[in-house]
Amino acid sequence: MKLGRMNHIGVATPDLDASIAFYRDVMGATDVTEPFILESQQVRVCFVNTPGEEGTVGTQVELLEPTSQDSPVGKWLENKPYGGQHHICYEVPNIHKAKEEFEAMGKRVLGEPRIGAHGTPIFFVHPKDMNGILTEIMETPKEGH
Repeated sequence: MKLGRMNHIGVATPDLDASIAFYRDVMGATDVTEPFILESQQVRVCFVNTPGEEGTVGTQVELLEPTSQDSPVGKWLENKPYGGQHHICYEVPNIHKAKEEFEAMGKRVLGEPRIGAHGTPIFFVHPKDMNGILTEIMETPKEGH
């Protein structure tokens, strides 16, 4: 397994609109995507796009507000009610090969690959197996995503 590009940092928040205002007003963000509901993960989500090279998008900040207190992000916020860094996401060229490799190393993959907020396949690896960080692995988005 080779480390791929860091796609985004996931930040859990109890109030998505307040977090968007923070990134715009305090951090100077000028490119924030329209929030949408990702039913499969029970979150309302948007992306803060940081500038990349020559006008491209750099690493994103994914803001996550639970739509249910019983969702994984809702349960996570029970212990951290103000929110904070939830996960880091790295890209891989082939999600199924990456899953096989992580499992072969004895890493705990949390569920089967599923479609994430970028519209590409993802899975998570347990923080106890990833140096204390919940890690999302996502297939590199194809053009148009």
